Amino acid sequence: MSTQTGTKLDVKAATTWIEDVWEKEIYPTLEEYVAIPNKSPLFDAKWKENGHMDRAATLIEDWCRKRKIPGLQVERVELEGRTPLIYMEIPARVESDTTVLLYGHLDKQPEMVGWRDDLGPWKPVREGDRLYGRGGADDGYAAFASLTALEVLARQGIPHARCVVLIEGCEESGSYDLPFYIDHLADRIGKPNLVVCLDSGCGDYDRLWSTTSLRGMASGELKVEILREGVHSGDASGVVPDSFRILRSVLSRLEDAETGEIKPKELRVEIPAQRVEQAGVAARVLGEAVHAKFPFEKGAGPIAADITELVLNRTWRPALAVTGVDGLPALANAGNVLRPQTAMKLSLRLPPTVDGEKAAQVLKELLEANPPYGAKVSFQGAEGCDGWDAPPLASWLEEAVAAASQSFFGQEPAYMGEGGTIPFMGMLGEKFPEAQFLITGVLGPESNAHGPNEFLHIPTAKRLTGCVAHVLAEHLVRTS
Repeated sequence: MSTQTGTKLDVKAATTWIEDVWEKEIYPTLEEYVAIPNKSPLFDAKWKENGHMDRAATLIEDWCRKRKIPGLQVERVELEGRTPLIYMEIPARVESDTTVLLYGHLDKQPEMVGWRDDLGPWKPVREGDRLYGRGGADDGYAAFASLTALEVLARQGIPHARCVVLIEGCEESGSYDLPFYIDHLADRIGKPNLVVCLDSGCGDYDRLWSTTSLRGMASGELKVEILREGVHSGDASGVVPDSFRILRSVLSRLEDAETGEIKPKELRVEIPAQRVEQAGVAARVLGEAVHAKFPFEKGAGPIAADITELVLNRTWRPALAVTGVDGLPALANAGNVLRPQTAMKLSLRLPPTVDGEKAAQVLKELLEANPPYGAKVSFQGAEGCDGWDAPPLASWLEEAVAAASQSFFGQEPAYMGEGGTIPFMGMLGEKFPEAQFLITGVLGPESNAHGPNEFLHIPTAKRLTGCVAHVLAEHLVRTS
């Protein structure tokens, strides 16, 4: 039980100090971080031998150890054969039986093509408010922002609950190592009643955004084989079915080619009324920015004209993306050959409440059943990941988020689901059903996480740091 009655954060002093720390200490370290190609294990099978993950973890550890936070403990935990995890613990400033868990990750997506000629994934470049390069916004900044928020409270003498910070190294691969660490550290972590995650997005850079849900995902490799080897297309076409056409036919069982609607009812849900209402508010706030942020070709546009429907599409409805292809030669090498096989990597985003593993099994059974022309059709590597739907928002957290957004952004906050997946959230939701969640981040318009020209919007990261400090201060007072 806490004995604290509350001390208000000095917003002006906090803003000035956060600005100074970001410019003088965080930004230079983030430049070093961006330059490290610490790709997630899914994209770098030799991540251990290459040493990039170790370099990134060491960089973050060293910076964190220097923070002037009373009682701060920083430790790298490495279970055999698994990516490293940075575990940090900060004791409560007063007698308290509550714990806050703050989360981020240090692994990165692969390079991706299409970067501007003067940019690159491992080349940190600052242009105005933007730091370009892979991983700054997703999610390298999280450890720095979390510790800086706590240091703000320490400097101002404002009490907070016991805090645990976890920075994992496997998020971009589906966090498959994280459950082992959560179990390994269960006694040390305790039972948090507030989880702060800085790995999500923001609809714009003008206010604090709180993520209300995350989609799940089912993925795998769909492969169609019809011949043992390629043959002359003039000789075979009209006799041998083309493997691409067979694959296209099989995919039509899953997706309506005209509308993009996902057909199996097992992969759809009824959207909760509150989430529909929140989507409408977000649509009014953002307007055409919901789709204008994407780099459409001239004359191209979104799936629908209704902004609310677009918000719901990317947050509560399933959607398919083909993220890779094999069996197709480059155009320069495309001879008159009927190819023996075609394969595609499928990524199906799922509604937040659909079971990911069951969805992956639905996909496998649907795509492999009754193959056309007796072709060999396989869906390999099928994996599913659950989404997450936030529990009802406690009044104290709603009020704290509103006050934080007004204090550091000068605007009311907004609530919206996100289309991406953070496996950690579903896991924590099951382990700590009574916890409240503040899921937020800096991935806003054009920031292009996972793609070319990814950037961190620095002013938003600074303001978000202040917001986290504000919420942590209010948490202790309001939950005691």
